[in-house]
Amino acid sequence: MSTFILFFDNLLQLSAEASPWLILGLLIAGLMKAWVPSKILSRHLGHGKRAIIKAALIGAPLPLCSCGVIPVATELRRSGASAPATSAFLVATPETGVDSVSVSYALLGPLLAIYRPITAILSAIFTGMLVATSKVEEKSPANETKTTSCCASENVKAKKVSLPGESDSSCCASKVEKKSDTVIEKTLIGIRYSATQLIDDLIRWLLIGLLFATIVRTFVPASFLLSYGSGLAAMLVMIAMSIPMYICATASTPIAAGFILAGISPGTALVFMMAGPATNISTLGVIKNEMGTDVLVKYLLGIAISAITFGLLLDWGLNYFMIDISQQMQHSHELLPYWFGLTCTGLLVFLSIKPLRKRFI
Repeated sequence: MSTFILFFDNLLQLSAEASPWLILGLLIAGLMKAWVPSKILSRHLGHGKRAIIKAALIGAPLPLCSCGVIPVATELRRSGASAPATSAFLVATPETGVDSVSVSYALLGPLLAIYRPITAILSAIFTGMLVATSKVEEKSPANETKTTSCCASENVKAKKVSLPGESDSSCCASKVEKKSDTVIEKTLIGIRYSATQLIDDLIRWLLIGLLFATIVRTFVPASFLLSYGSGLAAMLVMIAMSIPMYICATASTPIAAGFILAGISPGTALVFMMAGPATNISTLGVIKNEMGTDVLVKYLLGIAISAITFGLLLDWGLNYFMIDISQQMQHSHELLPYWFGLTCTGLLVFLSIKPLRKRFI
């Protein structure tokens, strides 16, 4: 019975931690769909190396966690972003952000505060380049797939001339009118999309991810990781443990600080801070669904290779220059109040139940 209570308590805590950032991600995705034309996203995040680099640089400063980035990346993909660019965005965004950099400076010192975002961007670019070697069938932007509207048929009827006094009731005219939506109307359309269609597409994988993360937190003790210490074997174990885990870049920082203070090498802790936020069951499920198994395999491979490489490089550099990271570290503090997270969890549960949601939205 005590195990069940612990499991439920961990599930509630993880849900409270994830929900505010997930709602933020859903809102950004909805507003992006309403305000940003698909052609712009397709042009800047389409094919080529530049698109991968742009996606990494755009995603790096965003304060989105591994859960909140999922709806944004999904909307990017459906709006015409290529699989490599979407993968780079999925890596860079949860691994770092303006919030995690400030927390890293406070808890881990200036060296890791600088090293961490650089490694996040470089690992995102490397993963995107690796995904670019896959053969992926690129999708047309979701809102541009049906272009054979009656506007095309009206070109055929070009000989028909409107008489004075006749109103132009064609669908082309209605499309022009739609473009004149007010700011409030467009915003409400985006919010409605994020609260209905988008959350319906993602909620299954999000629930599976939270359950897996709860299982890891409940049944895998921290001493298991600490027993491996440092080195390549410890980093491989850290990656294996991080794959099903949900944790954002900011929340991973105090945990990594605890690992370092307990005896794990800073490089191994860095692997946790890179692989933990960038990989979880929810993210992996969405990648497989949106881009295929081949992209999923190379996504995981890119994160693992880059995390271990930068982790080993960090440990070597600290030993070579005789730098002691533990002297720069301080204690952590809670970023968002627990009641706020529970409120957001309740809102997500409400939005996820279709019959209940339809009565109000």
